[in-house]
Amino acid sequence: MTGPLYLAWRYVAANRFKSLVLLVAISLTLYLPLASRWTLVQFRDAWTARADATPLVVGAAGSRFDLSLHALYFRGEPPHRLTMKDADAVRDSGHARSIPLYLAHTASGHPLVGTTLDYLDRRGLVVADGHPFAQLGDCVVGASVARRLGLRSGDRLLSDPDNLFHLAGAYPLNMLVAGVLAPTGTADDEAVFADLKTAWVVSGIGHGHEDLATTTDRAAILTRRGNEIVGSPEVYEFTTITDANRHTFHFHGDPETFPVTAILAFPHDARAAALLRGRYLATNSPVQIVVPSEVVDEILDLVLRVQRLFDAASAAVAFLTVLFLALVALLSMRLRRREMETLVLVGAGRGTLALMHAGEYVLILLAAAGVAGLAGAATPLVAGQWLADIILGGM
Repeated sequence: MTGPLYLAWRYVAANRFKSLVLLVAISLTLYLPLASRWTLVQFRDAWTARADATPLVVGAAGSRFDLSLHALYFRGEPPHRLTMKDADAVRDSGHARSIPLYLAHTASGHPLVGTTLDYLDRRGLVVADGHPFAQLGDCVVGASVARRLGLRSGDRLLSDPDNLFHLAGAYPLNMLVAGVLAPTGTADDEAVFADLKTAWVVSGIGHGHEDLATTTDRAAILTRRGNEIVGSPEVYEFTTITDANRHTFHFHGDPETFPVTAILAFPHDARAAALLRGRYLATNSPVQIVVPSEVVDEILDLVLRVQRLFDAASAAVAFLTVLFLALVALLSMRLRRREMETLVLVGAGRGTLALMHAGEYVLILLAAAGVAGLAGAATPLVAGQWLADIILGGM
């Protein structure tokens, strides 16, 4: 066995161009189905795990897909917003623990998620640098956001203006980065988290400004009637929350009417989940409740259908590759006829020649399998997020 394999190796090494062409052809044929399958498996596991960790989502009536992707992956926004009264209703039902989300703004292009500290606990998010948001104006950033923007605890992060030409709108808020989250490999790595009140300040629902009772700027006061002071449009509003001005920040309106865009509900048990879902069964209700795992299963079913088409195409490519290899082998045997005759004259048997020919392709096949395996294993690390972006962008 050593003789034929040695001759096969010497032939493969001597004919580098031919060997390289065969190596590339076989590697690509093996790589495509392996990479697609492994990427899909990783993608499916990640999506299923995040959906399973979120039993129920409450939101405005409309598309179940939009609501689920908004609450789980911070993509898009439901057609209508809920209020804190809706979040309190879920909590006061006694059936579930509720975590409100308010996603209406971005910071350096990343979703700004207004929520509570319960969200960090439920998702198992760990602060690797600094501490969780503790007061108005604080935020914590996901690992990918921190890496991309070069942020550390103690830095500042500015929210994005909604409209550069809307001069009467709320000013961007210069938030303090209280902490950086440890990487999780989920959508949380790509988001910025802050307290609900901080997110409401970004929306202009709350604001802080100079003390009108002590200001010396007459232009800042519109009218003064005893202890009642009405500020003018000239009053200076703070865009950075500090210890010196934090006490001046306040909110206008009833807190129950303040907006949220989704509510994560964590029922106490299966019975509580059924009772809570029953509260939103009315077809004319402006509020709906969805089971994210069911929605994600429907999305993955569509992906699997596309995968079947890709598998069929891969099978066709593999068949063509086999025909190509057979043609190369036949042509090679004809071109090497005199070489084979010489080997027979020096004592090589037909079995030795057959093993030598087979060994040439076995060596190339093993090398191609190794290349395809390594490339296929690395692909999910790169293509997983790319696939998620394509699917989320098309929803």
